[in-house]
Amino acid sequence: MKLYNFFRSGTSHRLRIALNLKGLKPDYVAVDLRREAHLAPAFKALNPQGLVPALVLDDEQVLIQSPAIIEWLEETHPKPPLLPADAAGRARVRALAAIVGCDIHPVNNRRILEALRHRFGADEAAINTWCGTWIADGFDALEALLAADTRRGRFCHGDAPTLADVYLIPQIESARRFQVDLTRWPLISAIDAACAPLAAFAEAVPGRQPDAG
Repeated sequence: MKLYNFFRSGTSHRLRIALNLKGLKPDYVAVDLRREAHLAPAFKALNPQGLVPALVLDDEQVLIQSPAIIEWLEETHPKPPLLPADAAGRARVRALAAIVGCDIHPVNNRRILEALRHRFGADEAAINTWCGTWIADGFDALEALLAADTRRGRFCHGDAPTLADVYLIPQIESARRFQVDLTRWPLISAIDAACAPLAAFAEAVPGRQPDAG
């Protein structure tokens, strides 16, 4: 397998975590978004959207969109599971992940921020305010949901990482990059602290990737 990704991409980060949790080590292929490598014809032949990540399987099949790739991982490599065994638990974990994947990340990703900078004249202070607004909105909801769960363990759902943690940790990394004060969300911060020493998470952090810097 080959993983086409960018070290600082939140979607790439979440997929690296999921792959690590499943014990899979695809070849790392860097796609430098800073140099617009994702828009080059060679990459767009793999993914016409021109977005990372893309996972090329051994049979040359190309998987795109991190939610779809992670679902494929869960179906083809079910151990360890990223979703709970019960339907209600699965729905809860998917909802927590969707707060990040559907409501926070999409309005803060690189192409949106580039449009704000170049089409609307936003400076870095405005960018940080923009990102902080949507991160705080989503994290407020996540913190409330975590607080209301009487069965909550060390992670978002129980005492083992799930899909929710796979999505949450890269968003925390992004929050730090945009200078968001995380102290207002103690439960989210505790989950971050629980994930940090685990190899699957530690090895996926942006700063440890071959293209970092």
